[in-house]
Amino acid sequence: MPKIKTNRAAAKRIKRTGSGAFRRFKAYGKHILTKKSSKRKRAYRQGLNCHKTNEKALKVMLPYA
Repeated sequence: MPKIKTNRAAAKRIKRTGSGAFRRFKAYGKHILTKKSSKRKRAYRQGLNCHKTNEKALKVMLPYA
């Protein structure tokens, strides 16, 4: 069997946790920060788990993660 290619765009954005869940970062937190409140910017720094419905697709995109 040939090796499966990893989707590099997904690999840069999504990581696998120790328990096997996929973790991602929130959108909109990198630029145009002047109009956003400190509370909102702080919330962007926190990662969150990807939804279970996307898990099958993520396993295809990240076979070795």
